[in-house]
Amino acid sequence: MGRPEAPLVTRAQRAAACGLGLLVLAALLGPLLAADDPTAITDVVARRLVPPFGRDASGGWHLLGTDRFGRDILVRTLLAARVSLLVGLLGSVLAAVIGVCVGAGAAWLGGWVDRTLMSVADTFLAIPRLILLLLCVALWAPGFSTVIAVLAATGWMGIARLVRAEVLALRSAGFVEASRSLGAPSLRTLAAHVLPNATGPAVVATTLGVGNAVLMESGLAFLGLGVQPPAASWGNMIAGGRDLIVTAPWVALAPGLALILTVMLCTELGDGLSSPAASRGR
Repeated sequence: MGRPEAPLVTRAQRAAACGLGLLVLAALLGPLLAADDPTAITDVVARRLVPPFGRDASGGWHLLGTDRFGRDILVRTLLAARVSLLVGLLGSVLAAVIGVCVGAGAAWLGGWVDRTLMSVADTFLAIPRLILLLLCVALWAPGFSTVIAVLAATGWMGIARLVRAEVLALRSAGFVEASRSLGAPSLRTLAAHVLPNATGPAVVATTLGVGNAVLMESGLAFLGLGVQPPAASWGNMIAGGRDLIVTAPWVALAPGLALILTVMLCTELGDGLSSPAASRGR
């Protein structure tokens, strides 16, 4: 009998996938179950800075407490998860699409096209991403769509490099030569035969990039350059509670822990996709 293969998915990776699924489900359903509007500021005196597991003056119970305006921290944290996760996911996916197109086009066309596109990618890679983010956000008004566009515009370079290397390795493969000998158009060969076998590293990089994009979005929101209040984002919630870190630490602690947990889950899932066992399963 042969030696049994290692499991394609470890317990940690299954736990990470389940954790992200539960987080998404809670973000979608949690705010819908709230008794009050999570963005409304009402009865501040009676509900202001209620500690976790406490009740306000009207008898309402708050699992994670309330903020300085009497808004429930748990509901706002889940509401902010919608924004942060959506921004991170869309920003990473758009960056991946740009990177795949640029990398595949550069490798397939070669010549001056390859040199020009890779020179542009190398130039942007030489500049720290945070600097690019701050520069782009400074040029446009902060907001949801601006942050997504900026994340996409500053995150495609690494994926382009990965895809280019894969396409260059596959250009002379037997199935590519066979497709050409049968008279298939060049773009059809690239799209139907080369890209499906070249985008594995891009998928892994995109999965890892979701956590990084969520972290970047939260950092911009913390600085006041991302999603603007009263819309909830983990970054602006942490910024709103930083001056209360001693007297009411739960205001900043809840979104901060949610941010850390999300980044850890995305990283674990991405590491699982890049493992040799997962690679054999693809």
